[in-house]
Amino acid sequence: MSAPVHSDSDVPRAGSDLSAWGRFASPRDHAEFFDAWLSLLAARIPRSLAAVLLARDRAEGAFTVAAVWPDPRRDMQYLSPVAQKALRSREGVVAAPGGETPPLADGAAHVGYPVEVAGLLCAAVVFDLGPGPVAGLQEALRDIHWAAAWLTDHFRTQAMAEREADLARAALFNETLATAMQHHRLQPSALSVVNELAQRLRCDRVSAGFEAAGQVVPLVMSNTATFDARSDLVRWVGAAMDEVLDLGVPVQLPAPDAEPLAGLAHADSARQMGVVAMLSVPVRAQGQTIGVLTLERIAGPAFTQDEASAAASLGVLLGPYWGQQRANERGTLAQLRAATLAGMRELTGPQRPGLKLGGLLAALLLAVVALWETDYRVSARTVVEGSTQIAAVAPFDGFVSEGLVRAGDTVRRGQPLARLDNRDLLLERSRWLAEREQLLRRYQVAQAQADRAAMGVLAAQVNQAEAQLALAEERLSRTTLVAPFDGVVVSGDLSQQIGSPLQTGQTLFELAPLQGFRVMMQVDDRDIAGLELGQRGELVLSGLPDRKLPISVKRITPVATQQDGRNVFAVEAAIDATAGAALRPGMQGIGKVAVGQRSLLWIWTHGFVDWLRLTLWNWSP
Repeated sequence: MSAPVHSDSDVPRAGSDLSAWGRFASPRDHAEFFDAWLSLLAARIPRSLAAVLLARDRAEGAFTVAAVWPDPRRDMQYLSPVAQKALRSREGVVAAPGGETPPLADGAAHVGYPVEVAGLLCAAVVFDLGPGPVAGLQEALRDIHWAAAWLTDHFRTQAMAEREADLARAALFNETLATAMQHHRLQPSALSVVNELAQRLRCDRVSAGFEAAGQVVPLVMSNTATFDARSDLVRWVGAAMDEVLDLGVPVQLPAPDAEPLAGLAHADSARQMGVVAMLSVPVRAQGQTIGVLTLERIAGPAFTQDEASAAASLGVLLGPYWGQQRANERGTLAQLRAATLAGMRELTGPQRPGLKLGGLLAALLLAVVALWETDYRVSARTVVEGSTQIAAVAPFDGFVSEGLVRAGDTVRRGQPLARLDNRDLLLERSRWLAEREQLLRRYQVAQAQADRAAMGVLAAQVNQAEAQLALAEERLSRTTLVAPFDGVVVSGDLSQQIGSPLQTGQTLFELAPLQGFRVMMQVDDRDIAGLELGQRGELVLSGLPDRKLPISVKRITPVATQQDGRNVFAVEAAIDATAGAALRPGMQGIGKVAVGQRSLLWIWTHGFVDWLRLTLWNWSP
């Protein structure tokens, strides 16, 4: 291949790129460092026409073009023979533009120089030098040799950084596996691991989920002891994990440029949770994906390639141990089946007479439990309420002046509960007193003058003023709210609302008497069919755990409500014997109502049997 023809405009001189030293001193990446280094070296060699720097790819081991001078778009294939020769010989090479050795008489030559670090070829630089003295070639080689020290230092620094990264990754793997192996159960082991990864990888949240019935169920989240499995957060994290389970490969958001998978579920989950960076890797054991690790950063930055690779390696490293833990924590049915088969083999074998005796005793115990009948009682949460409740309301529009009691206080009949601002009413009463006195004097004058018409009008006005005065007096008497009976304040607290406005009829307090209580039971819909009016039971309150209060069913509400995810019916019961002063409205406890005689085996197993019947009915065609 013949060398191209160059013009003087193609030859940049020293100082043509004033920013080269800045880019060389503070490069943003390796490419900028190589480009600045080559530009500065080319400016130092006066006869430079073109130059190329080849660097070894540490991942693949091949040499690729790292920098081209003066135009990065220029084809530098004509310098490849000299570069290959320099790499093979591991020493500086000087050749003529056509490949002949020695160079031509005019001094034009291609100069190649390899860069070697600790016996490893890391780079090669090749210059196309124009005509000139032959001695200038030696000076060019000397300049390249001295400048190569910067490349040597750069490659050593890069190798040291990669070595430190490898050591840090190995430490991460060892410490994470040691953290996982501190626990013998899956849930605490996974929780310790996600907490460790959230701290070491600077993540806002790390979650671990495991495959169940073809989908991934989140098991633990970092820095979270418990969470609601039905929450939106868990649903969004689970959707992202399901995507990794389906694809079988790590999914990263934002996706790398070379990554063909878009991660649609990850993008949707990240948008819903307000997460900037998200990374999910599969947890594999015996060639199968048994779970997923999901790492999140709310405000970024995005996960680097090294972090994604480390996370993927952790999924492979932790998979076998967590898979063994899952096998040890098999479901109840699987464990029961295995234990039953093992027990049957032991019972029918010729050995272990003690085990056979134990089996006989267990059979006798099962027979006793199946035949022994006792009272079957329906349990339910209960709350004590007053049999009657009276509301203390605002008698007129006004403002709160003083709050004297609050919820939970015991009050006596006639005891003040709160006072309303009476300044406007005092002014109104004074106004009507003055109005009445003025009208009375005018009435007396009309009476002295025997003016019967004026006397009639003034008498009506006096009556009107007296009525308004009586109304003001009545309102003044009602500015102090008093308790209508001895009882306890169930709700209301005006001590934090001094000066706030009130409207006529607004409820300020609710009072219940100290005597006469009822019990409201929240009975699960699975047990409501056995309850009837008049059935008796016992109540134990949290505040009185040492006392059992007899109760009887008085009313069964036919409408169900939702309470804590359960369908319950409100059942009203009466307390046959009160607990005296210790009983208060709002006290909670557990009530049990006897609904008939049942065997112990039926009592202990009917819940499971009913669930099984309903499940089979649901599955049946």
